[in-house]
Amino acid sequence: MNDAATLDTADPLASHRRKFLQSPDVIAYLDGNSLGRPLAASVDRVAEFMRDQWGSRLIRGWDEGWMTRGQAIGDDLGRVCIGAAPGQTTIGDSTTVLLYKLIRAAVDARPGRTEVVIDRGNFPTDRYTVEGVAAERGLTVRWIEAAPVTVADVAAVVGATTALLVLSHVDYRSAHMLDAPAITALAHRAGALVLWDLCHSVGAVPTWLDAWGVDLAVGCTYKYLNGGPGSPAFAYVSTAMQGIFRQPIQGWLGSRHPFTMAHGFEPAPGIRSVLSGTPPLIGMLAMQDMIALIEEAGMAAIRAKSVALTEFAIALTDELLPDATLASPRDCAVRGSHVTVNDDRFTSIMSTLWKQGIIPDFRTPNGIRLGLSPLSTSFAEVEMGVRAIAAALR
Repeated sequence: MNDAATLDTADPLASHRRKFLQSPDVIAYLDGNSLGRPLAASVDRVAEFMRDQWGSRLIRGWDEGWMTRGQAIGDDLGRVCIGAAPGQTTIGDSTTVLLYKLIRAAVDARPGRTEVVIDRGNFPTDRYTVEGVAAERGLTVRWIEAAPVTVADVAAVVGATTALLVLSHVDYRSAHMLDAPAITALAHRAGALVLWDLCHSVGAVPTWLDAWGVDLAVGCTYKYLNGGPGSPAFAYVSTAMQGIFRQPIQGWLGSRHPFTMAHGFEPAPGIRSVLSGTPPLIGMLAMQDMIALIEEAGMAAIRAKSVALTEFAIALTDELLPDATLASPRDCAVRGSHVTVNDDRFTSIMSTLWKQGIIPDFRTPNGIRLGLSPLSTSFAEVEMGVRAIAAALR
């Protein structure tokens, strides 16, 4: 195993790390899969917007591109990160709200089908939203009990009664990456729609939604897209799906002619029909800088760095944490950009680590996640972090 200094010296993306703001009391930030570091450029962008756009143009700014900023950023995100042609991606609302909108619209687009399929280990928001929509629409939730989820597991439960399949591309606990193209094709053969949660893959793992034939996708922007705490999520609705998509939260901005203030809701054409209310302008500014940086670095290079970081982390945990259990796949082909190890003793050391400036992520009951954001994380941070965990256990 190469040492961290050698790997950092050879890293072709190392120069990008200095573009991120550094916290003076943090020596190893290993939680970029929960909240990414801010880019220095974003500080200037937000200040410029407040001073020269909001502060100067005031209400006139809505006539100068603010209203369509979410669709413009969505097109950039689609081109750079998720393999989506223009007009299929928009920014707006939280992940939870967008999940509700897309899940509700999808089950309504499959009348006569009675089941929504989701895995038991999916993120709570996804499960809760599916259960809520199923209760509203009189549907049954069909659970996939297996973890990790395989194509065979999906094949065993998806069928003629399935309206929608909801899965996460990368599992938030283990980082196991599902076979999205094969699963999507399988569901389509059964006549079901598919919604992919991309929260733990967008910006770190290349995805090709158009090529995979995906119907719907949702993802957050504060992890590998570095949009900041609570930055608005994105929704992808394929061109084919837009023809049958019916907005369940009918707001003025999703109407065909929002400024006529007319009676009766007539949906806007295209991706704008996904919107409900006024776009959260300030919340979507920072992700523009990260999308631009991802485009400069290239998703292929970012994925290569992600693999190298996670391989290094696994080798270190094997060596320094021999009593811990690796919960993530060893095969990089089915692993996202974080590594999870389990040990019952981890609950007692997190406060110690944080006081030392070592910031991993803890997931109950006993898992530490090492979230490795390829453009901002160094190999030295990974080594310091794992060594600190081992020392705290001793």
